[in-house]
Amino acid sequence: MEGYLTLRLPFGLAPTEATIGGYSHDRSVRALHRVYSVGATFGCEKRCFHRYETGGEPSHSRVASSCQLSPHWHEASGSETQEKMLHSVSPSGRLTIPNDTASRIRASSNSTIETHMNAMNRQVTLVARPIGSPKETDFKLVESAIPEPGPGQVLIQTLYLSVDPYMRGRMNDRTSYAAPFQLGEVMTGGVVGQVVQSNLDKFPKGAYVQGLLGWQDYSLSDGTGIHRISRELAPLSAYLGVLGMPGLTAYFGLLDIGQPKPGETVLISGAAGAVGSIVGQIAKLQGCRVVGVAGTDAKVRLLTEELGFDAAFNYHNEKNYYSKLKELCPQGINVYFDNVGGELTDAAFHYLNVHARVCICGQISQYNLTEPELGPRLLWKLIEKRVKVQGFLVSDYAPRFKEGFTQLAEWLRTGKLQFRESMVNGLENAPKAFMGMLQGQNIGKQVVCVSQSDTAN
Repeated sequence: MEGYLTLRLPFGLAPTEATIGGYSHDRSVRALHRVYSVGATFGCEKRCFHRYETGGEPSHSRVASSCQLSPHWHEASGSETQEKMLHSVSPSGRLTIPNDTASRIRASSNSTIETHMNAMNRQVTLVARPIGSPKETDFKLVESAIPEPGPGQVLIQTLYLSVDPYMRGRMNDRTSYAAPFQLGEVMTGGVVGQVVQSNLDKFPKGAYVQGLLGWQDYSLSDGTGIHRISRELAPLSAYLGVLGMPGLTAYFGLLDIGQPKPGETVLISGAAGAVGSIVGQIAKLQGCRVVGVAGTDAKVRLLTEELGFDAAFNYHNEKNYYSKLKELCPQGINVYFDNVGGELTDAAFHYLNVHARVCICGQISQYNLTEPELGPRLLWKLIEKRVKVQGFLVSDYAPRFKEGFTQLAEWLRTGKLQFRESMVNGLENAPKAFMGMLQGQNIGKQVVCVSQSDTAN
């Protein structure tokens, strides 16, 4: 039984032999806009398909079913490009292709590392508070000297950084659950990086770490708030998504607050995003009927054809949310996991069952408003149906993070969870990635690839 790996090599280069299953591939070849069905990676029957590219925007991921049945095309965002090579990869994940260019790729990777170590530290700062939707002029790319770690410190090179909806609230100068970003300050968020200099035994040089760090090439840390991660379980960027804050948000929000029961109907807004796509899969594992709401037809196909949702619809195509919810949720709604808010949530309230649970995770439709929307006043529905509505922060569950991570990792390892990433290249493009995410341009987790350097090998 074989799967397929599609490569696009714009410079005529081919990667050296790589163990794709363990993600120990050459750093010059990176995974972009990936769909992970990790069963084959871990020796299971389920197939695992990846697309790796050396540069440019992703176009298509070619997916073939097991036993080499007729392949079909899976649409992904980005300009169309010609796929140059199609190689067979065994279930063990071993890919063998010509070695005549391997030295050129190694030289490219080495020069990248050397260049970064001799370069300045690029940083993305906030220079203006957005009015409405953020603009590129609200950010500024600056440079400073790469810092030297002092006693008890490590220097971390950023490999991937996360952009998330909650950051929009921190750009406003108002009191909230997180302190606002200060003007002139480096933006912060989830980062996966590698220790390049260390004065801490717990984090030796070469160790991979994840934590809340700056939108910059290099960060200093005394070890507080960072933890070591392994790329043996999944790609490093996954620790910003399914194995990071979004995955834990989905896990605790649905299971602890939503408390889904077999046979119940779970409705998810923002269902193709980093959190919603995981919520839906976990709900299916609990034996529920799962209905998703997303913003494009491609996202709807992803939910129903790949992630196992029972039904989904594109809210842009619907003039009447009430009738569509009545059609897709004929038995009413037992659990509503809300990432969006607005008119969709108003409509959902009318179909909540007795003792329904509403998990308020996000309200992304409201974040860029300059004036609050005046909507229906529907709290009386909560009395009528005795509904529980609860907002939450994933940080509320910090003492239980190990529990959540362990279960998510097990589902991932056994092929019961899939995840999708949308990846943008370059620290300088982090603001664009952030703005695009707020507009719903991403599928799954939006990640920024900052560096391909890797000193571990």
